[in-house]
Amino acid sequence: MKRVFLLIGIFLCGLVNLHAQQRYGFVDTEYILNKMPNYKTAQAQLDKISEKWQAEIETVSLEIKELHVKFRADEVFLSSDMRQKREREIHNKEVLAQKLQNKYFGHNGELYKKRQELMKPIQDDIYDAIREIAKSGSYGMIIDRANGPTIIYSNSKFDLSDKVLYKLGIRTN
Repeated sequence: MKRVFLLIGIFLCGLVNLHAQQRYGFVDTEYILNKMPNYKTAQAQLDKISEKWQAEIETVSLEIKELHVKFRADEVFLSSDMRQKREREIHNKEVLAQKLQNKYFGHNGELYKKRQELMKPIQDDIYDAIREIAKSGSYGMIIDRANGPTIIYSNSKFDLSDKVLYKLGIRTN
């Protein structure tokens, strides 16, 4: 019986010792991304594309407003058939604007696909650099503190963001 307690005690001490040896670190992916020139280039491309598509949608919206104004001004003079024709025309433009909005900015829209195309390689590079640092530094866990208040306190000596940038070939101050 004493032998079982001794073995359990040794096992528990080993677990505590193993747990104490694990290292933890954190990174700030927002900081890392803002230091990466290819991220800034990709973000600028996305902004330019987004502005172009938004302008296209706004043009259609202005056309809809003009059609509404013209319809209200002419409504009393229009026959029932002409009124229905104009209402259909306005409705079709509104449907077009909604389709453009969904096509460009909707879930799985063109902007989403373009963002995936441009950002995935950057995210993969960051992930690979973090994984290499974690393995070579024997880190048990690396936490991203950029996305919300998940860390209440963090010692800056455990911040690996500059190491990730260095691994990616980006030099900081």
